[in-house]
Amino acid sequence: MRRATFIASVVFAASIGALGSPAHADTHFEGRVLPVAASNVAASVDSASEPHPASSSSATAQRRVAPVASVTSTRKATHADTPFAFRGIPLGITLTALREANMVRATPHESELLCETDVAGGDIGMTIKSETSLTVACRWAHRTAQGWAPSRAVVDATPAADHVLRFAHASAGDPLRLYEMSFMVDDETAVDLRNMLAVHYGPPRVLGTPSLPLLVWDNAASTITICMQSESHSATLTYLLKPAGPRAKGTQRSLKISEFDAG
Repeated sequence: MRRATFIASVVFAASIGALGSPAHADTHFEGRVLPVAASNVAASVDSASEPHPASSSSATAQRRVAPVASVTSTRKATHADTPFAFRGIPLGITLTALREANMVRATPHESELLCETDVAGGDIGMTIKSETSLTVACRWAHRTAQGWAPSRAVVDATPAADHVLRFAHASAGDPLRLYEMSFMVDDETAVDLRNMLAVHYGPPRVLGTPSLPLLVWDNAASTITICMQSESHSATLTYLLKPAGPRAKGTQRSLKISEFDAG
């Protein structure tokens, strides 16, 4: 009897001790799962650290690098077929379209294009012509309290000494189209222009004489020339559409805004 009582007391004390001791998580189930999870994580880490073959998207991107040469050649071909443009004004644009687009490349910024077909053109020394005239010259001008005054075209961020834009009818009934743009600039601006054009279109052909060199860039549709005038420390930048405007040989241009425009 005493032995049974003693055993019961021991069992009761053990149960009380278990309740009083801190609890521990049952890791039996986790012991079976965690090693698998750990191996998966390790595999992921190893996989991330190992070099991977290029994905299909990156491989596609790499493959797309190859046609750069063809894109460049396409651009060159486009340059070869497209008329040159001065600050976004392309040779061949109609006078009407140029005015509607209001592409002013002169200072002050409120300048407008005045032409020999405008009565106001007389304010800046233009000879008045009709819309049916074979060629028509224009230049930018702005209003003042005394009337219209010549504006200065901006070339390479520098106001040009003079400028003229010439339009012509390709045939009877056709609209007036821009076939020539000429600008008189200083020699420093001319050097900057030469370098800039060489970057875009390659080195120029050099014509003329050592004292009066003529730099020429051309394509199938148009020509850009820079005529260096060392004596006057100036140069003439000219954009010309091919074929040249329909000027009769030996005729004198009706608009002469400076010496560079005569002839």
